[in-house]
Amino acid sequence: MHKTPLARRGTALVAALLSTTLVLTACGSDGADTGGTAAGETRTVTGGNGTIQVPADPKRVATIGNTTLPFIDMGGKPVGVTEVGASELGLIPAEQKATFEAATNLGSSGDQVDMEKLAGLKPDLILAQLPGSEFEQIKKQLESIAPTVFWGLDVEWKALADGVSAAGNVTAGLTEQKAKFKDKIAKIQQTYGQIIGATKFVNVDRWESSDPGTFSIADFGCVEIAQGDLGIDFPRAAAGADPLGWTALPFEQIAGLSKYDVITYPVDAAGRPKAPFAPVVATNTWKALPAVNSGRALGVFCPGNNSYGPVLQYLDSLDTALATLPAKE
Repeated sequence: MHKTPLARRGTALVAALLSTTLVLTACGSDGADTGGTAAGETRTVTGGNGTIQVPADPKRVATIGNTTLPFIDMGGKPVGVTEVGASELGLIPAEQKATFEAATNLGSSGDQVDMEKLAGLKPDLILAQLPGSEFEQIKKQLESIAPTVFWGLDVEWKALADGVSAAGNVTAGLTEQKAKFKDKIAKIQQTYGQIIGATKFVNVDRWESSDPGTFSIADFGCVEIAQGDLGIDFPRAAAGADPLGWTALPFEQIAGLSKYDVITYPVDAAGRPKAPFAPVVATNTWKALPAVNSGRALGVFCPGNNSYGPVLQYLDSLDTALATLPAKE
């Protein structure tokens, strides 16, 4: 689970902002056949930068910041992208990685976009999620190149997926993913409902950037799905407070985890503790925890929480982990 600088907590207002107006507006249509959509037709969508007219069937989409992997995850093929960390690329399917690598590299991050290179790609749509202050610096340049839809970092992942899907016209991929997500949530709740209702969980993590000898009780990332969609009782920050995961705790406080029935911690795709977290499980204090000794410390794989594909992998891993829980004595 990678460390996220801002907890993603969506609101009805944000979701409403990302809703799509389904009315097609014919703008200079010449009647050309473009897969069922006349050339020149547009749709009206709403993002963090207002209401934007976008192509009804965009063919050359550039993705900036956090929109890249969700767009690819839903079946999109961007012509230009900003860089994604090697650790994130290593967690996505091979065909998605190939799609990413086939696109033109536009820069290391949203605020480092090579505008000349971007313009040379002649995109018909630009999708961007990055800090608002960074977007304001490049907004006019982006909008002079192509219709641009922007989302801030505070947008909840489902709302971002809806917005990217609607603007980028990759709704078929999203519809399939949403159906799988709904079915998976229902299956876990039905199978483990009694456990979920009677068990006190805690999610712990550690990142490459963590200070030596520290860990965190994490309440952002994939655990937000477990909290919000499954109703699992994980500690979370009070409303308006900083996320719990921002606080580094010394290893001496590992013993305090003994008050929880079940501990979840990050593992890789092979089920091994992720490298940054390995020092935690190597401590004698961790090994002495009741949850560890009783088989109630569960390694869970989280490849990401910014779109449905990686979230479904997380839910599969969580499902498998919950199935190993021994019966309470």
